[in-house]
Amino acid sequence: MRLIVRGKHIRDSLAAELRKEGIKFEVRERLGYDGFIGYMLTGTIDEIEKTIESIEGVDKEALREGFISFKESVSHILEHLKVGEEAEKLLSEGGAWVGDILDQLHRAGVLDYDGKTVKLREGTDPSSIRFEFKFPFNIVHNPEEAEKVAKQFVFTDLLPEYEFEFLELDIARINKIGSIAGKYFPEEVLLKAYFALISRGGILAEEILRVLKDRKIPEEELVKNFMRAAPMAIPTPRGNPCDKLLKGGHRGDTQAPEEARVHRNKGRKSQEDQGNGRVITPSPSQTLFLCSEASSRQFPPTSP
Repeated sequence: MRLIVRGKHIRDSLAAELRKEGIKFEVRERLGYDGFIGYMLTGTIDEIEKTIESIEGVDKEALREGFISFKESVSHILEHLKVGEEAEKLLSEGGAWVGDILDQLHRAGVLDYDGKTVKLREGTDPSSIRFEFKFPFNIVHNPEEAEKVAKQFVFTDLLPEYEFEFLELDIARINKIGSIAGKYFPEEVLLKAYFALISRGGILAEEILRVLKDRKIPEEELVKNFMRAAPMAIPTPRGNPCDKLLKGGHRGDTQAPEEARVHRNKGRKSQEDQGNGRVITPSPSQTLFLCSEASSRQFPPTSP
């Protein structure tokens, strides 16, 4: 199970929570691409706000929400800069969005920096500073109208990212990882990583054996449901094993003519009465093993 975060503050916060719960994990640092494709409005905060009210061809509600967030971020940074703040501390608290605003202020020529502390230059009127407000292309539904006042904007950069690899195999600890990581990752990303981890053969097999041992589910019921979910046909050079796995449900005995049938595949229909196929009649546990083994193999395509 691997999850990737950007920003040292997020890395440290997530790692601290995992260590607190005794979760085993490893962290690797690497470079990753960060990109943004969209549009840009330039001007003072008031000028950008007026432009947003007049722009056409965009989702106005989404654009206003984004601008309000941007405006609040600028105000927050300026409050720190009026009295002076360590640049490293500012960046560690806000990450990339703080870096973008500081970069805009630096290019506007309104910052003083002594190598450690950054401060808003004396006599600077915050309302006169020109900013760049960027918004994504997916809220624009009429580019021709939007581009009358907004410029296209594309940005790519190499940024450090941190890959967390989780080394736990116990299902309770895996669930704990999911609970902690849910604060840092979107649900879709988290679910993919979660199910990828619990799908490992060892974890899944251990849980199945535990359920059977505790008799929470009858063995016959487990086999029946597995057979219903198993693949209907797997091509091999000699035929299609596990074709017609279960028809009408497992009957609970060893005489199961429809559980697993192997057909010769030579461009014609199987002719059982002519000896072109044979019926396998395994026990329930043998049937489960046969089909799980067949499902896990990578067979080459059937020869014509």
